[in-house]
Amino acid sequence: MTSIWKSFRSLYFATLLMLIGSGLLSTYLGLRLAADNVDTGWIGALMAANYFGLVLGGKVGHRLIARVGHMRAYVSSAGVVSAAVLGHGLIDWLPAWLVLRALVGLGMMCQYMVIESWLNEQAQASQRGRVFSGYMIACYLGLMLGQLTLVLHPALGLELLMLVALCFALCLVPVAMTRRSHPAPMRPVSLEPRFFIRKVPQSLTTVLVSGLVIGSFYGLAPLHASLLGLSTMQVGLYMASCIAAGLLVQWPLGWLSDRYDRGGLIRNCAVLLTLASLPLALMPEVPLELLFPLGFVLSMLQFSLYPLAVAFSNDYIEAEHRVSLTAMLLVTFGIGACLGPLTAGLLIRELGPNMLYAFVSLCAFVLIFRVHPETIKQMQPVQNAPLQHVAVPDNMTSSPLSAALDPRVDEHMVQEQMQRPEPPDA
Repeated sequence: MTSIWKSFRSLYFATLLMLIGSGLLSTYLGLRLAADNVDTGWIGALMAANYFGLVLGGKVGHRLIARVGHMRAYVSSAGVVSAAVLGHGLIDWLPAWLVLRALVGLGMMCQYMVIESWLNEQAQASQRGRVFSGYMIACYLGLMLGQLTLVLHPALGLELLMLVALCFALCLVPVAMTRRSHPAPMRPVSLEPRFFIRKVPQSLTTVLVSGLVIGSFYGLAPLHASLLGLSTMQVGLYMASCIAAGLLVQWPLGWLSDRYDRGGLIRNCAVLLTLASLPLALMPEVPLELLFPLGFVLSMLQFSLYPLAVAFSNDYIEAEHRVSLTAMLLVTFGIGACLGPLTAGLLIRELGPNMLYAFVSLCAFVLIFRVHPETIKQMQPVQNAPLQHVAVPDNMTSSPLSAALDPRVDEHMVQEQMQRPEPPDA
């Protein structure tokens, strides 16, 4: 693993800086608006705009890279993101913040695509699993460090926006200094939505619910903690512990996923998530000593849904469709992540902060009845289905190219499908 880190340290470090900035920005904006007594609907809308930008960036990124190349696409995207971040400090008009937040999401997706295509092309087939693991660790570590920044600097001044912009400016340096050759341009793949809705409806439902829950978490959990009376420093620690739970659960989750029925694991996670979120949904005031362990357990469960759904869907999809499947899963997640913060934000505004976890409990409850043994038994796994579970980032810190890093997917099939011309109606 040491040789992997040494070989790809520049790209990993760029990812780390990007995610420090992104994690800090999401929590900062939620706390800043809460301190200004802004309607919670706006706070949810800002997170929804970010995920809308990420989904849109999946389409724009391919065209931008094909037109100007990887390096220029990355540099221009980082410039747009840095400018949009600083724009939050120059403009106080909330509709303009929605546009700026969408630009941040769009630019970051383009950056993800450049880094992931670079990692895929430079990694040998025998290394792809370890390369992907290193990329995932850099993503989670960056998100945690972004939250811990609030512990060191709890004041919600413009200095934090400058720090976010600084991270996005500095992430240019390791990419610009890398001596690795540029990857070849790739064309977008078709989504094939009707095919996947027919083949893996339970997986798509799980991904949609995961988007609803995780989008709401990143957008509104800082607000919920703040409304419960936590200081900025305590909110940073709370968010960091929740993200750490998402990272720590991936390895035992992979062990379970490779040994037990994945559909059953999804349903069990949904049952546990429904029950675990009820105390926070029913208690108008939660003591600190209860909030942290409950948040940790909830995060372990909610961050388990997306990786399980990815592994579950790959069991029933032929190899030639798996790159398109990844794009479809990410788009589905993005749709859920757009709708979740909006819906939960309105519920919080009307009924109180504990409605965030009432919304989580309701989403998980719906999933219990959507993924059940009778429907799973009717599905037939493909003969060449992947045998192993691969943990993936589950807050959309990845692009439609992430399938190229998945060691379960054949490398030649990936290259062939990613270079296939896009159909006119895609």
